[in-house]
Amino acid sequence: MFSHDETPYDWVGAWSEKRASLSSDSVGLVDATTGERFTYAELDRRANRVARLLREEGVAEGERVAVLSRNRPELVDLFFATAKTGGVLAPLSHRLAADELVEMLDDVDPALLVVEAPFAALAAEVLAHDAREFDCSVVALPAEDADATTEDAIPDREAWDDALPADDSPVETADLSMNDPHLFLHTGGSTGVPKETVLTHGSVLWNSFNTITAWGLRPEDVTPMVFPMFHTGGWNVITVPLFHLGGTVVLAREFEPGEVLRLAESEGATVLVAVPAVLRMMATHDDWETTDLSTLRFVKSGGGPCRESVMEAWWDRGVDLSQGYGLTECGPNNFTMPEGWPREKADSVGVPAMHVDARVVSDDGDRLPAGEIGELELASPHAAAGYWRNPEETRETFGDVSASSEGRSPSDRSSGQSPREDEASGGSEDEQSESSGGWVSTGDLARRDDEGYVYIEGRKKNMYVSGGENVYPAAVEDRIADHPNVEEVVVVPVPDDQWGQVGKAVVQGDESLTLEELTEFLDGRLARFKRPRHLAFVDEMPTSGPQKIDRQAVEERFGEA
Repeated sequence: MFSHDETPYDWVGAWSEKRASLSSDSVGLVDATTGERFTYAELDRRANRVARLLREEGVAEGERVAVLSRNRPELVDLFFATAKTGGVLAPLSHRLAADELVEMLDDVDPALLVVEAPFAALAAEVLAHDAREFDCSVVALPAEDADATTEDAIPDREAWDDALPADDSPVETADLSMNDPHLFLHTGGSTGVPKETVLTHGSVLWNSFNTITAWGLRPEDVTPMVFPMFHTGGWNVITVPLFHLGGTVVLAREFEPGEVLRLAESEGATVLVAVPAVLRMMATHDDWETTDLSTLRFVKSGGGPCRESVMEAWWDRGVDLSQGYGLTECGPNNFTMPEGWPREKADSVGVPAMHVDARVVSDDGDRLPAGEIGELELASPHAAAGYWRNPEETRETFGDVSASSEGRSPSDRSSGQSPREDEASGGSEDEQSESSGGWVSTGDLARRDDEGYVYIEGRKKNMYVSGGENVYPAAVEDRIADHPNVEEVVVVPVPDDQWGQVGKAVVQGDESLTLEELTEFLDGRLARFKRPRHLAFVDEMPTSGPQKIDRQAVEERFGEA
């Protein structure tokens, strides 16, 4: 992995105060739920109050602040405040069950847990759980759309407004290096339990650099931020890069497609990044044709393949829509479209960004030539430091990473101990020197064309073999999605006596579609061995994360012939 400078600098973590000194009166954040608007000067003062709260609650450098909340300004306050104090912000998904949250919180071991009122009962169940091992203070956030008494479900909790110090003057900042952790963001684990990805100040900063340079972001840019803030999309896709420049981020407790359209027009949005499902729902919304989208400079799709029909709907409105690619472990913004890119490259995610290297490798780790499909590997200074307290999966994904699994104090750094060593890598220096050399294994299959454009072919684990031929579901799904009766589709493998495995198309759409009709439609579009032999329907695709299709749930339900 790349080694960031370990020397402490005053500017490391000084996000809000630096931006306030440069863009004091510019609006950095809009709360669409309440209508409040916050300048960068106000955001810095708010962060100072929260920094004092963290210190009063005993959150020392490297210690974690866990949050169970929807998107709201207080999460931004906590991001800026932990940056100042050296704490680590660990937002958790409120969509998880109590059993899952207990296991995650035991792993994170927070010094403070912040809970928004709608999730007080869930938090209370977690805090009373027999398996609970962590011990921390609890602060309750009020919510405009929740009964205030729900906060009382949590015993021994403080109210946010009561706990928050009034003093908003500048605070003494921590002695931090680029190697110190700033964010824990959870992602899927091989055991089914989410694992925490350790993002350092350097990781966050370099992703911001890459995003700004690759996408051409500007200080005057405005975006509705539709990803949840327990997801890397909520922070690193667009929020932090715009804070870096002095742009404006619009957030809300809940976003639905019509509301995004309304805000795009009323706030004069210039950029938008969303998952394909959200972009599709916006393009089919009743207000689609009447919404003024003229201020949008570009739209990016991420989190899965964007269907051609969706892209064409946005192009027809004069909006430059292209696909991106990223993951919590690296970036997540790794690719960009060159100026004047041709539409025939729309199926690609573009070419590597300024400070990103990408390669496609075989199972043996050999680089593959253009046109061949293999695993995508990435290298960049914006890669994460590893997984928290998970050396085995850290080695599998990050190779020779020497990541910090514990936030260390300045005294640890002065001893020469790198904050990127120990538990997260789980290997000795000799073991690390023989590993992959800093390439992050994405688990995604990809190919590169002769001009360097990269095409994602699906998850490595989703590929199946039918009659000796490799089948990549993403490629099959793209063709099926062209059928007018198909809104969304997932192809999963099912057992077959003759071919070993064949595909089953699970479709959200018009259930009058028959397998025979679909097979006829795919004639000339897909090789025979790729065509699904079974068809099933769902009213709505199961999702995980920010409207991302949960393929595992689909396969568990439909993975039998």
